[in-house]
Amino acid sequence: MKRGCAAWKYKNENNAMMKQRSGKTKIIPHSRPTLGQAEIESVSRVMATSHIAQGQVVYDFEQAFAEYLGVKSAACTSSGTAALHLVLKAMGIGEQDEVVIPSYVCTALLNSVEYVGAKPILAEIDPDTYNLDPKDVKGRLSSRTKAIIVPHLFGLPADIDGLLALNIPIIEDCAQAVGSTYRQHFTGTFGKAAIFSFYATKVMTTGEGGMVISNSKDLIDRVKDLREYDHKDEYLVRYNYKMTDIHAAIGMVQLDRIKTFLRRRRDIAELYNQAFDSFGLQLPPQNKGHIYYRYVIGLGTDAEVLAKTLQNQGIGCARPVFLPLHRYLNLKGYYQTENAWEQALSIPIYPSLSTQDIDRLIDRCTETFRKMA
Repeated sequence: MKRGCAAWKYKNENNAMMKQRSGKTKIIPHSRPTLGQAEIESVSRVMATSHIAQGQVVYDFEQAFAEYLGVKSAACTSSGTAALHLVLKAMGIGEQDEVVIPSYVCTALLNSVEYVGAKPILAEIDPDTYNLDPKDVKGRLSSRTKAIIVPHLFGLPADIDGLLALNIPIIEDCAQAVGSTYRQHFTGTFGKAAIFSFYATKVMTTGEGGMVISNSKDLIDRVKDLREYDHKDEYLVRYNYKMTDIHAAIGMVQLDRIKTFLRRRRDIAELYNQAFDSFGLQLPPQNKGHIYYRYVIGLGTDAEVLAKTLQNQGIGCARPVFLPLHRYLNLKGYYQTENAWEQALSIPIYPSLSTQDIDRLIDRCTETFRKMA
């Protein structure tokens, strides 16, 4: 059964949290948003105005986000998937066109390509980074290839230089990578455009929401035209993909806190690196631009078995990709993707983890890894 890449995890985590409240299970959720009084007050100010749909706060959020990344233009959307759909439409990609995407990613990318009628071409990953392998991508290009969607998976920047060298327009997927850097520049600033997700469990959240950024004002203007269908002089198929001022109000506060969020994620990752270094596991690359949206460990064995073991001990963890896309499409091959899917395990890492949570998590994981060795 197909499920959304983030929604199924959030539902499971909510169920686990309900059990915790009822006293049946005490669990550290795999993901949790980091929210506080500032977000509540920001939303309250919007509600007090009675203007809660798309308005000035959305515009302010767009401007602030573009300024943070150092790009010319940005457009808020109702989700990261909506953002990607609109970028593909704005770039004129449709039937007879091909778009390269990794197999090791959630279904949002596949859906967006299908929405515009283009053909998804699945590519392999680099086993060391879980990101797109430029060499494999090169072998899958054709005269019909109109774009490569490049996720910076789990917060680790992809090989942008290798992919730009292919001379195909790049759309950066920064849904998991707000604030990550490549060659000391923010990811999202290298391609034709970039998309972001602000779902509840992402690096920063608006509850639901997304963003498109680009240095092409014309492209962003087309995105903004397509995201709402009313009051238009001519008819085109357009969408109801707007963000509300309520969501943007949360986003403004979260953006102000992003440096603190990223510093906390890196600090926790360093504690994990030190604790798990002696077990011979594949730990996340210690790249300066990495923001550790997920802390993903290559186990060398079946991740599902270990995930259940840790879950029984109150540690919410999971395979970081629910199911590779080639399995949905009944395609064969994709050895590196299969290997990653079978052996990669994601453990909790987010700013609201307490010191006690981290200590407990490290104790449970090290005990489990020691038994596995």
